[in-house]
Amino acid sequence: MRKLTVALGERYYPIIIAANQLQQCGELTAEVIANRKVLLVSNPRVFGLYGEKTAASLQQAGFQVEVGIVPEGETYKNMAQANRLLDMAMQQQLERDSSIIALGGGVIGDLAGFAAAIYQRGVNFVQLPTTLLAQVDSSVGGKVAVNHPSGKNMIGAFHQPRLVVIDPDTLSTLEDREYRSGLGEVVKYGIVCDEHLFDYLETNAELLSQGESACVTEVIYRCCKIKAAIVEKDETETGLRAVLNLGHTFGHAIEKLGDYGTYRHGEAIAMGTMAAAYLALDYDFITEQQLQRMEKLYKSLNVDCRMPAFAPEDIYNNMLNDKKMQQNRLRLILPAKWGEYVMLEDPEKGRVLQAISSAQGN
Repeated sequence: MRKLTVALGERYYPIIIAANQLQQCGELTAEVIANRKVLLVSNPRVFGLYGEKTAASLQQAGFQVEVGIVPEGETYKNMAQANRLLDMAMQQQLERDSSIIALGGGVIGDLAGFAAAIYQRGVNFVQLPTTLLAQVDSSVGGKVAVNHPSGKNMIGAFHQPRLVVIDPDTLSTLEDREYRSGLGEVVKYGIVCDEHLFDYLETNAELLSQGESACVTEVIYRCCKIKAAIVEKDETETGLRAVLNLGHTFGHAIEKLGDYGTYRHGEAIAMGTMAAAYLALDYDFITEQQLQRMEKLYKSLNVDCRMPAFAPEDIYNNMLNDKKMQQNRLRLILPAKWGEYVMLEDPEKGRVLQAISSAQGN
């Protein structure tokens, strides 16, 4: 078992990383939460795979479990589904110290966490992430949200979980494209947070691409350790935490143009990261060699990082609706030296358009 702690004073919480932990989630949850009423939120596919053992573990620990099933896909991360979960919480008569538990990937975690944040001004929240992307990123840090037709994650809150239980065994049932999507998010950490991690990814690209258990577990641990340290210093993203947005402003525009169904989140982030890299190269923040190493790593991991052929102007205009805008100006995180970043305010439009075009292979 590998264990980390997100140190946020009285709101600190553990991250448990180990095989077969879904079968232990009831016992682990009982250690941090006293009230035994829980709403377990999942989607049909994940619940079919892991719902029975998860619910059984919770029940054996004395929890009264109700289940809320949400349709699968980013398009269902919306207010309508959040209201459905709130209706279920009301019907179950969840109390202020009851819990909402997310069993699934980033969509389920964001949606269930958002419902937990706003029900009775905030109830306990537990993350049981089952995708690589959720395990290395979205399950840690307390960002919860739903999408709006005008933009991704535009309606949300900061609501930290009480516990994160990561069982890498769940990745064995993950479809290959979803696994690659998670790898797209992993590379971000190596580029702007930890040069040693980037080196590790390069050295172990073949093992990681094949899903070798020890290698994957090590990467999950390293990413969570980085994220926990950043969240401890900047919980609500007033400064340092923005580094984790590398590629996201470009990526969110791609997701929106694809109607939140054409591209997976990690795929869009990989594409957006390469656009950010081309822009960084244009501003002389990185070298051509750095850019080529990034692209080579993505290819070694079989992660498609070429931007789709949307009109660069359309991508740019959708970037202007991103929640990371400041005073009507774009604010982008760009790579710099390995493990470092630059926050670029109000970049020239022409240079952004050229970076998009370059990332498209034009």
